[in-house]
Amino acid sequence: MIDLRLDEEHEALRKTVQEFAREEVAPVIGDFYEREEFPYEIVAKMGRMGLFGLPFPEEHGGMGGDYFALCLALEELGRVDSSVAVTLEAGVSLGAMPIYRFGTAEQKERWLPALCTGEALGAFGLTEPGGGSDAGATMTTARLDGDQWVINGSKAFITNSGTDITSLVTVTAVTGADPGGRKEISTIIVPAGTPGFSVARKYSKVGWNASDTHELSFADCRVPAENQLGVRGRGYAQFLSILDEGRVAIAALSVGLAQGCVDECVRYVHEREAFGRKIGEYQAIQFKIADMEARAHTARLAYYAAASKLVRGEPFKKEAAIAKLVASNAAMDNSRDATQIFGGYGFMNEFPVGRFYRDAKILEIGEGTSEVQRMLIARELGLR
Repeated sequence: MIDLRLDEEHEALRKTVQEFAREEVAPVIGDFYEREEFPYEIVAKMGRMGLFGLPFPEEHGGMGGDYFALCLALEELGRVDSSVAVTLEAGVSLGAMPIYRFGTAEQKERWLPALCTGEALGAFGLTEPGGGSDAGATMTTARLDGDQWVINGSKAFITNSGTDITSLVTVTAVTGADPGGRKEISTIIVPAGTPGFSVARKYSKVGWNASDTHELSFADCRVPAENQLGVRGRGYAQFLSILDEGRVAIAALSVGLAQGCVDECVRYVHEREAFGRKIGEYQAIQFKIADMEARAHTARLAYYAAASKLVRGEPFKKEAAIAKLVASNAAMDNSRDATQIFGGYGFMNEFPVGRFYRDAKILEIGEGTSEVQRMLIARELGLR
């Protein structure tokens, strides 16, 4: 029989993060969001809790947990706020994980301890202004000049790339061509503050307003040759595997947002009256919330399934794509329905559902659009 109950360790973690999210994040995050301000103290507290080190071994400063533990933390944070959740998601799956998966012993020793404690944040420079979903269309270049890589190009929409505690950005760049003339793409670690590496002003965004997102540019930016991450020419394969894992994490975050919409609506309909009755007594409202709960529940099962295969070391590309597609759709649909239930108040930023609605759309875009997820699922079914 399939047993979907969490074991004692995972359940204890879930409850700890749930309490933190409700008691320390929820009361203050709205103000950060409206000011479009990065919540450094909240991030520091998450670091002290060990959340940034959840899936990493203790020898690197981590907590010795697994990727499913990270997903549980993301779901609980996402129930309250997506800006905080995506800061953790990107810091772990895009900032630290590439170094853990592909780095040398020296690179791990240098970078992972601070990333695992949240004292530093890492970013992943993949997307480019003209690339979008076509990650293989990388235009940023890196050429070897003696014992240095010289990088030129730009990256767009990069999370955690311009904070006061950002320590590095791992950049994908064209480093040559293979015998068939196809681009050779490699990944290179660029420390923050490197001459020639510039961080543009933060974006004015629709949502995720308390998270950090910037465009980056590289103009004859020089870093040591040993900053190459993994095997030269394997950068494309490396970031595809990182994205597969990240999709499970984004699915968990999306489930959190979807469930948060249910939480807010259940509370609200017991308080709000219309036409002499609590609006929760109307079947139309009950059915809408029932559909919302069904979406969140189904999406949770999808990411649990993907995470279980990931943790066991089994192929999980299709399951990750399914989880990301189903969960991001659930987040978007639930936030729209929640806003409708709240009526005019749902359109006010002082209520969480308004923030949820603004945050949900990017979940159907980041870490691969919904269209990309459908393409991946079809390919895994042999439809090419």
